[in-house]
Amino acid sequence: MDDVTVERVTAQLLDALERANLDYVVVGSLASSFYGVARSTQDADIVVSCERGKISDLVRELGSNFARDPQMAFETVTSTTKALIAEKQSQFQIEAFTLSDDPHDQERFARRRKVTMYGRDAYILTVEDVIITKTRWLHIAGRAKDDGDLRAVIQVQNARIDWPYVESWCERHGTRELLERLRREVEQD
Repeated sequence: MDDVTVERVTAQLLDALERANLDYVVVGSLASSFYGVARSTQDADIVVSCERGKISDLVRELGSNFARDPQMAFETVTSTTKALIAEKQSQFQIEAFTLSDDPHDQERFARRRKVTMYGRDAYILTVEDVIITKTRWLHIAGRAKDDGDLRAVIQVQNARIDWPYVESWCERHGTRELLERLRREVEQD
């Protein structure tokens, strides 16, 4: 997907979230790109704190250029449900995950921070929570893009990261060894 489409659709998404008055946080590749190195993406991932029925408010605010898959999907890595929304013209996907009861999902949502993204205010994960989440995904799913995102974020943000916080969550998730290996490899590069 080209950068212009990603920026345009993400800006529309942020505007629609504001109009729908939904509590959310930007996650996934948009969050890791914010802290690391921008990479091409096919979707915008958000976590929304609302009842599933309120996602229809978001779709309505996005307008007629967007279509929602009528079925809620189940995300196997996070064990949450998500709504798939696509811009009809580009087929750029928005994945709107529901906030789960998982302790880290709750914590990272509470710690979100407001930044400027594509000229708009946006709530985004903290850099620490991006690292914790991406490490968890890499451990569970083994996706190369998570490995690359992690390395970029650690390299760019290393001095600003609250490592004890990251280490404590990675210890709970059983990903501490993976985190330490990645940190060593990044420092050696």
